[in-house]
Amino acid sequence: MSTVNTTSKKAKISNYKRLIEDYSSLIEMPNQPTKNSNGIFQRYKNPAVTAEHAPVHWRYDLNASSNPNGMERIGINATFNPGAIKWGDKYVLVVRVEGNDRKSFFAVAESDTGIDGFKFWDKPVIMPQTEEPDTNVYDMRLTQHEDGWVYGIFCTERKDPNAPEGDCSAAIANAGIARTKDLINWERLPDLISNTGQQRNVVLHPEFVNGKYAVYTRPQDGFISVGNGGGIGLGFINDMTNPVAENEHIINQKAYHTIYELKNGQGTAPIKTKEGWLHIAHGVRNTAGGLRYTLYMFMTALDDISKVIYQPAGYFMAPNYEETVGDVPNVLFVNGWIENNGIVYIYYASSDTRTHVATTTIPLLLDYLKNSPKDKFTSAESVNSILTLIDKNKGLY
Repeated sequence: MSTVNTTSKKAKISNYKRLIEDYSSLIEMPNQPTKNSNGIFQRYKNPAVTAEHAPVHWRYDLNASSNPNGMERIGINATFNPGAIKWGDKYVLVVRVEGNDRKSFFAVAESDTGIDGFKFWDKPVIMPQTEEPDTNVYDMRLTQHEDGWVYGIFCTERKDPNAPEGDCSAAIANAGIARTKDLINWERLPDLISNTGQQRNVVLHPEFVNGKYAVYTRPQDGFISVGNGGGIGLGFINDMTNPVAENEHIINQKAYHTIYELKNGQGTAPIKTKEGWLHIAHGVRNTAGGLRYTLYMFMTALDDISKVIYQPAGYFMAPNYEETVGDVPNVLFVNGWIENNGIVYIYYASSDTRTHVATTTIPLLLDYLKNSPKDKFTSAESVNSILTLIDKNKGLY
């Protein structure tokens, strides 16, 4: 008895070819370094990942019979704040993708170069839920831990059950934890258990410390406001399947009239060098125009990750003019970098809208950290630092 194939060939929407051509042109566009550099890092002309990088089949119903007008059915608003990891020969980002509906989710994008050609995998990450489902998830920090797992720690947001009636914005944040061995299948672990308030900025250290997991935290009293909290903390966990953070203490304080006067937070897992652990973080200050987020760096000792041994004054990177524009203006944020053969790829987001890449090297970062003046917290001392440099430069200008 013969069988008849009753599956008819589906007709694609009429604008399919143009959509694919535009998408391919974006993915294949080479990225070039900008002309200006401060000698510490190199920016690139184009963002590495934008909302337009979201695959066409995520956004359009491609079937002409159900979408005769070729309309976009699901809009993507932003792609930002990615975790980053070198995965085989690929540079891989786990990107925060935000839809037009304001819900964020995670999706994996990969590149051969780490600078351009980032292309999302076929489907977004399917993140398992805890007993208390997430309303929103974002800003995953990836850590390749020496226990063999890749951990992703991210912010899980839920509505504040104690919010006054009619208040639809009050929220509670905590650190969600998941782990994987293939970046496809994720095991959800319990959320972080901390007695220091809300936790939305948590990073796992890549090595055991005295047999325990070490986490960088950022205690805060509220969802946005840190209140009496703030500062980069350090805590220790015995078992990631029961993630109770113990002995939390602040290792990098916020400080008056600095770029981290309001709050600060660890960016991503530190990079180990022969001279110490390299850390990148964000600092937040008040301005007349609102909050300003910049990036800064510090180094901790190899034998004591709680001991800061170098920290230059001011910011390492701040938004340039184009980067100040977006959904949340005047913001740079980082939660992913990759070190490969001494080259460091820094994946930072601007204004909660798009993802950029900057490159530097381990020797350059060590030079910057060790030889740049530290903050002495007054205008007079800042002038003294400049005068010291002027004296050193006598006969050279």
